[in-house]
Amino acid sequence: MKWNKYTIQTTTEAEDLVSSMLADLGIEGVQIEDNIPLSAKDKETMYIDILPELPPDDGAAAVSFFLDANMPREEQEALLAQVQDGLGSLRLFVEIGAGTVTQAETEDADWINNWKQYFKPFVIEDILIKPTWVEQQEEGAYRCVIEIDPGTSFGTGKHETTQLCIRQLCHYLKPGDRVLDVGCGSGILSLASLKLGAGSVVGTDIDPICMEASRENLRVNKLPEEQATFYHGNLIEDAALQQEVGAGYDIVVANILADVIIPLSPVVHRHLKQGGIFLSSGIIDFKEQPVKDAVQSAGFELLEIKRQGEWVGITARKG
Repeated sequence: MKWNKYTIQTTTEAEDLVSSMLADLGIEGVQIEDNIPLSAKDKETMYIDILPELPPDDGAAAVSFFLDANMPREEQEALLAQVQDGLGSLRLFVEIGAGTVTQAETEDADWINNWKQYFKPFVIEDILIKPTWVEQQEEGAYRCVIEIDPGTSFGTGKHETTQLCIRQLCHYLKPGDRVLDVGCGSGILSLASLKLGAGSVVGTDIDPICMEASRENLRVNKLPEEQATFYHGNLIEDAALQQEVGAGYDIVVANILADVIIPLSPVVHRHLKQGGIFLSSGIIDFKEQPVKDAVQSAGFELLEIKRQGEWVGITARKG
């Protein structure tokens, strides 16, 4: 489907007001581009799996919106006139910068695939992780190679939290282990577990898109489909899913968020066998203590705390 993309050159001071003005006109969904670093709150509530380096913030911003290219020309022109009027009104009480509107044509495929330019092969420990669309050219002896196409789900392996989990899997996973991957995303931790010798993995995620991505990445890596099962659902709240997933796991890995790991910990305790290992990450540094408290309250013994950047990985054992 083709779209007309309209981009307003404005300022970081005005970008929220411009977005709100567009919403008032019935324009749903905008794209904001600026060089403002993520705040601590942003990092707490979201993952940015591949983050390109930004130049210094110069106060400039671009707010883009999209209109169906098949919308009648007169309707588009009328809407654009309203946008110009809205910008004129905003200019009376806030610095909006140039306020110019430029047009380009785009397609759905552009939005889906543009991020791929930032995803390059890289190594964690002695594991090579590469996108499926890049030929393997690196020479060297790797313990294993993981090919990944996350699609629209989370998980290329680039994020610090994923790397923390993979390193701990390298250390704790034993051949034949049963692994439960909670919040599996693209399935990268499930793939890593199988490549490292796990006998079987079960993955769960609240996003149905992740089921398709995980199964496709399993096929891409030529891993036996019978070794992996993926379930859509919320393991914390869904008693039927808890029953389906079962218990007796050697390792549970959860790369989610601190506020999810806290209520998840007692659920994980029930799914692990005695002496089983709980690997958790997705924990921003200032949430470390509440997560440690929750993990210990659930009956786990803390084994290791690992850090990478502002993120924390907690390894614990069921006593």
